Amino acid sequence: MAREIPDATVARLPIYRRSLVELASTGAEMVSSAALADLAGVNAAKVRKDLSYLGTYGVRGVGYDVKFLLRQIGDALGLDIETPVVIVGMGNLGQALAHYGGFSSRGFPIVALVDASDAKVGEVVDGITISHIDDLAAIVDEHAIAVGIIATPAEAAQAVADALVAAGVRSILSFAPSVLHVPETVPLRKVDLATELQILGYYQQRESPAEGGNTDKSA
Repeated sequence: MAREIPDATVARLPIYRRSLVELASTGAEMVSSAALADLAGVNAAKVRKDLSYLGTYGVRGVGYDVKFLLRQIGDALGLDIETPVVIVGMGNLGQALAHYGGFSSRGFPIVALVDASDAKVGEVVDGITISHIDDLAAIVDEHAIAVGIIATPAEAAQAVADALVAAGVRSILSFAPSVLHVPETVPLRKVDLATELQILGYYQQRESPAEGGNTDKSA
């Protein structure tokens, strides 16, 4: 990697990778910036600029080598090294995440499941026994866990984030609908499903306004 990659570009690299995996599955060996842009939902100029941060510029009139570009993006995202993950919070969402095979296939194996409820401790989900959150530090140390996923209710999320940081987890992905505070040295990504649905609702009502009747939604 020739230079530091901007955050916005980093956020698009997984999208490019997914598109390239689809292309590779069809036997495609080369892809133009325009074709990759169509698959990724961006413009060709942005694709070329993003990929330039990886030190690759493609061949004019030919495009990019699909397999080579996949390796470059994989290296940039650290996918050549497995990164162990712990999920904290084993309610419906936590269990659904534990069953999702996409994490392991992308280099992020789920190695531990944790919950604060004694009733859940000892249960087995997708081959992994749920442990108590009081044992989090020992679990992180034993499995060299680098990423923590928070799938708890909002009111418990900050305490869980604090516990993950104290245990030595270096990155956090939170599904809890709350604002979390962590040290600047710990990258935090938030996925708020309810907020995303509300945003979709905004675009939905713009594209398909109700016909007739009272459309006043004020409280």
